[in-house]
Amino acid sequence: MKKMKKTEVAALLKGLPGWSIKGGKLHREYKFADFPHAFGMMATAAPAIEKMNHHPEWTNVYNRVTVDLTTHDAGGITQKDFDLAALLEGIVKKLA
Repeated sequence: MKKMKKTEVAALLKGLPGWSIKGGKLHREYKFADFPHAFGMMATAAPAIEKMNHHPEWTNVYNRVTVDLTTHDAGGITQKDFDLAALLEGIVKKLA
């Protein structure tokens, strides 16, 4: 997978409300009602993420899940990162 140009990233980012670029990575912080909901999102997403074989850098603190996406092998953001961001958005919408 090839690292995307900044213009490509900016164009695709417009289709992902709530996502931004932070430290050269796609970045999003989700806020849930409480810890079980935050952790539940991670647990729900994990099998699909494993199937994609593209793992996020994510953390959970109480009711928040912070996600950073980059393709280490490509040295930056690729289509895989946008695909994973879209997957996470779909899961969050279903759980809301």
